[in-house]
Amino acid sequence: MDQRSKVVQGIGVSPGIAIGKAHLLEQGRIPIPYYTLLGEEAIDEECRRFDDAVAKAERDLEAIKQSIHPDFKEHVHVLEVHQMILRDRPIYDETLRLIREEKYNALWALMRALMKAHELFRSLDDEYIRSRVADVDAVAERILRNLAGQNHRDFNNIKERVIVVAHDLSPADTAQLQLERTLGLVTDMGGRTSHTSIIARSLSIPAVVGTESATKLVQTGDILILDGASGKVILNPTEEEISFYYERQEELENYIKGISRMAHLPAETLDGYTVKVEANIELLEEVVAAKDNGAEGIGLYRTEFFFMNRTNFPDEETLFFEYRELSELMAPKSVTMRTLDLGSEKLATWYPKLHENNPALGLRSIRLCLHYRELFKTQLRAILRASAVEKNIRLMFPLVSGVAELREAKQVLKEVQEDLLSKRIPFDEKMPLGVMVEVPSAVAVADLLAREVDFFSIGTNDLIQYSIAIDRVNEHIAYLYEPLHPAVLRFIKQTVDAAHKAGIEVGICGEMAGESLYVPILLGLQLDSFSMNPQSIPRVKNLICRSRIKECRRFVNKILGMSTAQEINEVLQEVMIKNFPEEFRVFDPSVLTTEGSVSHKQKKRAKKMRKSLEES
Repeated sequence: MDQRSKVVQGIGVSPGIAIGKAHLLEQGRIPIPYYTLLGEEAIDEECRRFDDAVAKAERDLEAIKQSIHPDFKEHVHVLEVHQMILRDRPIYDETLRLIREEKYNALWALMRALMKAHELFRSLDDEYIRSRVADVDAVAERILRNLAGQNHRDFNNIKERVIVVAHDLSPADTAQLQLERTLGLVTDMGGRTSHTSIIARSLSIPAVVGTESATKLVQTGDILILDGASGKVILNPTEEEISFYYERQEELENYIKGISRMAHLPAETLDGYTVKVEANIELLEEVVAAKDNGAEGIGLYRTEFFFMNRTNFPDEETLFFEYRELSELMAPKSVTMRTLDLGSEKLATWYPKLHENNPALGLRSIRLCLHYRELFKTQLRAILRASAVEKNIRLMFPLVSGVAELREAKQVLKEVQEDLLSKRIPFDEKMPLGVMVEVPSAVAVADLLAREVDFFSIGTNDLIQYSIAIDRVNEHIAYLYEPLHPAVLRFIKQTVDAAHKAGIEVGICGEMAGESLYVPILLGLQLDSFSMNPQSIPRVKNLICRSRIKECRRFVNKILGMSTAQEINEVLQEVMIKNFPEEFRVFDPSVLTTEGSVSHKQKKRAKKMRKSLEES
């Protein structure tokens, strides 16, 4: 292997392969001097200087909004959120307080305010909350640079098609990217739900985030290979690697084009069994991706993300407009709205923090809503009012553990409905009501729950976790997180049987639904709908349309008699490789290797490609 070749591993957040030169976005450090202000006049002047820096940041963001690329229009609201953060209490008010009361200079005061905001967010253990910290950081950096008299990133100096490498990309940065010259994105920071990731996915730009060290290793002009599925970034690849990934890039693009063209057709097996394939989303801007990928509805709208992306508690009107817009965007297709699925620690911004030794088994989801009744009623009122417009909304309660809890939640819903009726405020009186089945107790009483609701949706992420008593984020026992555990499969079957016996629909909205590997099993278990991240829909639909339900049922009957997840996985792998060999070849690079697989002809082509890349 070429000694210069190096692999950097990150998180693949937008599938696709990019091969090209790197463009490193660098920004110098901002010097933060510390000194105390002498006299009221100096304090007033520093407050004015801070205010001017904030005002300039507002104007800059407004200018970016006005000149935004048409493909970024749907992400404008993120810039609006940044404009709001500029004047938020934890940053704006706190900085002014520190200038006036502690007599700090503006740069130092802002840094102290930012550190305090970080402390607040650190107490909340959630990936999306961390994304919000990134928003606050981006806003603070913009003000800091204005105070220090430094320029912001200039994207106009990118003159060729490149892979952009940066420590992090704020929404404002991303909105200024020249799409026609952006082959891919690599960042040190970020996760699957960061704005960079969401935007990259919605624009189908291959992206890898969270590499931690890419900016330390990559220089502008270096040749990179970026694999947005595996999260691998190869720095200065060998000719064999270039050849291998060019071949794979071509094959992958052709394959995705082919299955995407068919994604708008119904998901019907070769022998006529139809399944509804829907999308899981958390933000309005994902609606476009859901539709583009052939979603037949929103199977799971995670309403909690709208709460976590705000500094102020959203009132009923704000929620109503959000829900109505989603309903209108998806009409006439259905939208399943899950009520708040949060732990109490996530509400610490607005409510006093509660001490809980084990929050995962504490006050969360439907329990939290029943504890904070007014919060629950506010959300229910907004959902009910929005339901009147297109009449395509379905309501779903998360983490229901039994009938008594469900009835209590239904009673609150009834109270809200009666209040709306008394005030002649319209809502869809036939709005379907469902529950998520995600704990063993709900499975055990699925027959009783089925009498109370119109549909089930199985949340496999939690169902697996609680069935096997496994913390899926604990690296020491992660190997025990087994979706194919016989207990999990039997729980799903038991839930499906109970639902169908009661004549109600049952779907699946956990991550299992979007894994193409599990398609034969989920089909054989006779689920009525699959809901997944939008990008997985074409792959899953493609496999459904090439399957036979009779064979899937026979296969499930066979594996339900097996004893371990390993046995089930082995026979499943055999079936998949036999029936869908190209699916593995195209998407799973681990089954292929670049070593010894490149012919003389391919080597010649690789040399030519490398020379072309270096000379470009």
